Amino acid sequence: MPQRRSGIQELRLTKKKRLHNLDIKTDLKKTVKGFRAAVESKNAKEAETLLNTVFKKIDKSAKRNLIQTNTAARRKSQFSKLLKSIA
Repeated sequence: MPQRRSGIQELRLTKKKRLHNLDIKTDLKKTVKGFRAAVESKNAKEAETLLNTVFKKIDKSAKRNLIQTNTAARRKSQFSKLLKSIA
């Protein structure tokens, strides 16, 4: 536990940021799960709309340094391949 006032404030800030980042990551995981479910059910139209939202969320999380840019690019490539496989 920090002793100085600045340390206490920093701890409060990091907790807030951690929870915010966790919300973004879980939201990304939920949308990816929905996209994969649409691909599993061979619903191309729904999967295409979900792919756009997945791309949006991946780009935003990469911009905020929650995931690395190469990881974001790799995932986007894999998801577009999945969509093409059912189309």
